[in-house]
Amino acid sequence: MQAIDFNDGWSYRHLDADESFTAVRLPHDAMIGEPRHEDAPGGVNTGWFDGRDYEYVKTYAPGPELAGRRLLLEFEGVYHNAEVWVDGVQLAFRPYGYTNFRVDVTDALAAGEPHEIRVVARNADQPNSRWYSGAGIYRPVTLWAGDAGHILPDGIVVRTVSATPLPADGPADAVKADAVIEASVETTASGTVAIDIIDASGAVVASAQAVTRDIQPTGQGGEADVVPQGALAAALDAGASAVAVARIEVPDAALWDCDHPNLYRCVVRFAGDDGSRDESETTFGVRMLAWGDDGLLLNDRRVIIQGACIHHDNGVLGVCAYADAVERKVRLLKACGYNAVRSAHNPCSRALLDVCDRLGVLVMDEYIDHWYIHKTQHDYVDYFNDWWRRDLNDMVRKDRSHPSVVLYSTGNEVSETAQPRGIALTQAMTDHLHGLDPTRPVTCGVNIFFNFLSSIGMGVYSDDKAAKEAAEAEKRRAAGESQKKHKAVGSEFFNNMAGMLGADFMKTGATLPFCDWKTRDAFAAMDMAGYNYGIKRYRHDLKAYPHRLILGSETFCSDAYLFRELAKREPRLVGDFVWAGIDYLGEAGVGSWEYEDYAPRFSGFGWLTAGSGRLDLTGRPLGEALYTRVALEADNGPYLAVCPVNHTGDRHSPSAWKMSNAIDSWSWNGCEGRKANVEVYARAAMVALVLNGREIGRKAMRHDCIARFSCAYEPGVLEAVSYAESGREIGRRRLVSADEQTVLTAEIESVNGMLTTAAFGGFGAEAAAVDCDDIAVHPGRLGFVRLRYTDANGITKPLERGRITVTVDGGRLAGLGCAAPFNPDSFVANETGTYYGEALAVVEAPRAEDGTIPASITLTATDGSHSTALVIPVR
Repeated sequence: MQAIDFNDGWSYRHLDADESFTAVRLPHDAMIGEPRHEDAPGGVNTGWFDGRDYEYVKTYAPGPELAGRRLLLEFEGVYHNAEVWVDGVQLAFRPYGYTNFRVDVTDALAAGEPHEIRVVARNADQPNSRWYSGAGIYRPVTLWAGDAGHILPDGIVVRTVSATPLPADGPADAVKADAVIEASVETTASGTVAIDIIDASGAVVASAQAVTRDIQPTGQGGEADVVPQGALAAALDAGASAVAVARIEVPDAALWDCDHPNLYRCVVRFAGDDGSRDESETTFGVRMLAWGDDGLLLNDRRVIIQGACIHHDNGVLGVCAYADAVERKVRLLKACGYNAVRSAHNPCSRALLDVCDRLGVLVMDEYIDHWYIHKTQHDYVDYFNDWWRRDLNDMVRKDRSHPSVVLYSTGNEVSETAQPRGIALTQAMTDHLHGLDPTRPVTCGVNIFFNFLSSIGMGVYSDDKAAKEAAEAEKRRAAGESQKKHKAVGSEFFNNMAGMLGADFMKTGATLPFCDWKTRDAFAAMDMAGYNYGIKRYRHDLKAYPHRLILGSETFCSDAYLFRELAKREPRLVGDFVWAGIDYLGEAGVGSWEYEDYAPRFSGFGWLTAGSGRLDLTGRPLGEALYTRVALEADNGPYLAVCPVNHTGDRHSPSAWKMSNAIDSWSWNGCEGRKANVEVYARAAMVALVLNGREIGRKAMRHDCIARFSCAYEPGVLEAVSYAESGREIGRRRLVSADEQTVLTAEIESVNGMLTTAAFGGFGAEAAAVDCDDIAVHPGRLGFVRLRYTDANGITKPLERGRITVTVDGGRLAGLGCAAPFNPDSFVANETGTYYGEALAVVEAPRAEDGTIPASITLTATDGSHSTALVIPVR
């Protein structure tokens, strides 16, 4: 079918208000512009944003070329309880806010006539999420058009049947193989298909033809011995009536893996027996995936998953699923040393899958955060039982041809897995996923210790208690009284407990025998046992369960080195996902160490982000990111980072998810003589710390890649030197203090999804895709601009602080903000505070459809005393 961009021409407004519509282009996050206040029912979960209901309206008149065509509207994500109406008639309802869905509008849209398309997105039913969900039509919309007989969208599936490696004459040949692939094509009519396999150069490297077979109402038919029965049933439910299957030899195929993400296109032409015609294509990679006692194997080679959990928001842009923002995020995570992402805790966007395919990043796509036990009062529990099968169908149909997807996850910290009903559901969901796609393993993130605690009644949700709490909160709002702190349940309850008692509380608690009793049956119902914070069980359970595969589905940053070293010896320890790769909105303060100058209160209204990323909300690498690079062996170091010298010895907000608050700076003006705590990250036998030519000390590196030093702060040059066992110097890195002069600088660090050499603090220059001297933002694309207080040499001054106003000429300011977890500002305004001397602006270039494209965009920033301007070419 023909894909028609359907993101222009929309307007939106609050559903419950008598107000005019505001024009928007999709994707659009309606929640990010809402006010924040301490009475907001979402509270700490959402960062105190108001929750409202919205309606989106678009007037559309199909052109004459669409007369008699089959028309499908696809929504990639609407949060939530979406209703789709055409000319006053409701055509669809989809409750889950993270699954893509399609609506057949063939009979509702007559060519040449204007029609009103109306979408309702509800978010007033707060609280409905444990994190900032955003609201509205936050992912793209596509209109699909085709003949009555056509190939279904997502109806082309390519899997690798075999790949026989060719003799390797060198590194370039190491990923070549004679491969056999299988292409299945789901159609709405009987007929024949012609298939071409096209490589990266555009050459046709293989071809085939096949005749469709009808799918029976039972879900059987087609190539029953090849196509999984569950997939056939899902295809039938999606509108297919037939399927064609072809096995195709691809000689000298370039295999897909993390280091060589080679991609092919499968182009299919369909000729229906009824005369209908269609052409469609999908991108795929030739790769074999297997799992067992030898671990996770990609093309018969073991791969260790070194992953990061990520939420779906894009920082100052809210949850708008801009492809450029998603690509920037993945590239920054790769620079940290991660080779995988976990879509926590909901199905990811198509944009994420596409970029991970291109960059060789593995994906664990996750379904949901709960099953039949609430975690918030208005979450998806009431719909779960009726919709989980269809939700999984749509998730898998979206994912199944993407080589980056190597794991499905059925949930996160679902304490239901400690109950007989939940164990049965674990097996049912695993079986359902296997029926849809048997080529990928299934897991579920289980918090081992908390499974036990919930089984004895701790932190369990109660409808009655939640209703009473909501009623009391409403009375207080009506009376103008301040709100009481709500009673946490589920994951929030356990997170708060860990925050008070520390990371070791969860890890040690997981070693209790009761925890094994309350998880082993559910783990037996998965292909891989997902351990949230269970690293102290790994060695014991690998022995106790000799065929169990263990995945650290959620882990602490401080365990990265230990995990990596253990995983190299234990193949059944398949991987690890740290919480979290990059900071995110909502779940406010759970992972933050903040001092009173940036957080006047350590909990409550004013907090906005979790504070638990190795990259902060703006994508700046923290000391933990540099530690991760070394721990995961993306780099041997050394790197240096320094805890805020102006706060040495001061009390900060508590969190178990923070390993360190060190940053890569030796510019702490006004702190001369004060104790400085310095961290050095290196894979070496020994490291030394040198200040202004004097050696402060040296330490042997044993059982970790971090060494901690203390010294009195004095401006100048701080160096870390790493040594081999022989005493030979193998690495050196320095931090230089900024001069007295302060200037405001603006630097482009990402355009069109690519990173410049300014990104990742300049450390990950090898990850840069474009040099700073060759920067231009394409029409309709995004540019990310780092604003910093620096000296004349460009060295950041973290203790400088100001209010920066930004204006943009020739483009649109799409978002502006800083990384402060406690932050009263709005990201949709043109003014922001700074956080440790920095802020981030995102600009969008006009599109050709908007009129004349300017030669450049000019961004001007000022705090009243310091000003800067940046000109970004547009081409």
